[in-house]
Amino acid sequence: MKVVILAGGLGTRISEESYLRPKPMIEIGGYPILWHIMKIYSHYGYHDFVICLGYKGNMIKEFFSDYFLYMSDVTFDFRENNRMVIHQNVAEPWRVTLVDTGLETQTGGRLARIQSYIGDETFMLTYGDGVTDLPIDQLVEHHKKSKNKLTVTAIQPGGRYGVMNIVEDTGMVQGFAEKAKEDGGWINGGFMVAEPEVFRYLGGDDCIFERSPMERMSTDGLMGAYRYNGFWQCMDTQRDKFKLEQLWESKNAPWKVW
Repeated sequence: MKVVILAGGLGTRISEESYLRPKPMIEIGGYPILWHIMKIYSHYGYHDFVICLGYKGNMIKEFFSDYFLYMSDVTFDFRENNRMVIHQNVAEPWRVTLVDTGLETQTGGRLARIQSYIGDETFMLTYGDGVTDLPIDQLVEHHKKSKNKLTVTAIQPGGRYGVMNIVEDTGMVQGFAEKAKEDGGWINGGFMVAEPEVFRYLGGDDCIFERSPMERMSTDGLMGAYRYNGFWQCMDTQRDKFKLEQLWESKNAPWKVW
């Protein structure tokens, strides 16, 4: 099963960092948060990634182009045929497809642009700025049992995000509200599982996946939620970055499941 990561946004709310690099390349503990996200999925056996690029996407391409070299012990021998000898390779067992989905393209438009790389298969989808200790295998199992066409991980971060209305007994998503009226509302935390039918709900480059496509799928009874009360943190602001850094440096980062 492929994992699609939306990594093309401008990251304007953390502009102190994102003016230099794309948001998914902002580092936690010396590694881009994109790397941390991929390590989570890889821990559960999902190694095939499709990454949607946009803003400063070449920096992400360069990272993966040099990743094998970064993660290996090497000798550069300039005396004999300018050889490079790899002594030890600790790189990941990843297959990474990097797709330029446009600078101004919205999330739904980016997803539509990578349809040919997914084909007629179930796939996973997340954003390039959030980490969690969510058991991915349990999420996938829940999705399969639910028969939904889209399963969204629902989390409760408090009242600063827009919220989903979830039916208590069935877990079906019935609609959305712009902002939480009080703490405790369920929001879309990313880490989604989707069937290829999702592509039928997408539009052009200005299509925002979290609006019309999700709203229509919830109205059509095709979208469900996997409610999760464990650790989840999105890196929206510099404050969020510092929090993640502190957790990593304390050697107590909940998302480090590998």
